[in-house]
Amino acid sequence: MHSSLDTFRSVCETVVAESSAPSRIVSRLAPHMRSLIQSADRFLKPVHRRGDPDRYARNLIFSDDSGLLSLFTLVWSPGQWTPIHDHGTWGVVGVVEGVLEEQSFMRVDAQPDEDRDEGIELSPGGLVLLPTGGVSTFVPQPDHIHETGVATDSMPALSLHLYGNELNEFNVYDRNSGTRQRCRIACRRT
Repeated sequence: MHSSLDTFRSVCETVVAESSAPSRIVSRLAPHMRSLIQSADRFLKPVHRRGDPDRYARNLIFSDDSGLLSLFTLVWSPGQWTPIHDHGTWGVVGVVEGVLEEQSFMRVDAQPDEDRDEGIELSPGGLVLLPTGGVSTFVPQPDHIHETGVATDSMPALSLHLYGNELNEFNVYDRNSGTRQRCRIACRRT
C-alpha cells in the first residue's frame, strides 16, 4: 500500500477509536480526505479505475477487519446515478476527477422519524455539485437520503468514498410507491 494511503488508513482507525460521534468523526476526517485525493494519482491502480458501461462501479480499496471502515473508488460515466438511498452510517466523499452531483431528499410523511418500509414520502432537498478536489461528509440523521451521479452532459468522474462500515447493505427508496427496501450490493475487491 502507498504511504499516503497507509497514513490515511491509520488516521481513520485512530479517529474512529477515539470517538463514536459521527459528526465528530467526519469533521476530523474531511481534511485528511482532501489530502488523500490530492495524492490519488500516486496510489490508485488501474483496478481502482475500472468502470462499468451499464452503471456506476464500486471498487474496494480497503476495509478493516472489524468492519468499521471501508474505502472505495466509485467510477461514474455520464448519466450514471445511484438509486435514492441511505447508508445508515457516516461517510466522507472526495472527488478525484470530474463533477459529482448529490441530490438530497427529505422525508415529509406524517411520521418521518418512524422506522418503516412503507408510507414514505420524499421531497427533493438541496443539490450539491462536488468538483474535482471537493469533499463532502454526511451522518445518519437518522437517514441521509440522497442520490448521487454524473449529469449526462458532463465528463466522467472518479470519487473516493469512506464509510463507517463495509457498506454491503443499504436502504433503497422508491418515491413512486413510497417504499424502502434493504439492498445488498457486491463490490469489486482489488
